Amino acid sequence: MSVVKEYDTKLDSKNRFTIRMAKYDHFHVTEYDDGHIELSPRVLVDPNMISKNTLGMMDQAMDNFNKGKVSAAIDLSEFDED
Repeated sequence: MSVVKEYDTKLDSKNRFTIRMAKYDHFHVTEYDDGHIELSPRVLVDPNMISKNTLGMMDQAMDNFNKGKVSAAIDLSEFDED
């Protein structure tokens, strides 16, 4: 893994920092116990971009749920709580 850009930053009074020339507006932050932080870019999708077919399937699933037309409960007791 090669380093493309490195720079120092400091937190402001609201515990924020700036990412210079960022290509994305939204990031998922993962903090690790050893102190390193990983930022993963996220691209948010406009809800209007969901196809009519998908929206129809979601509506049908909710209709079935509301009518009580659902599958049997899944027994997860064999799995650990971890």
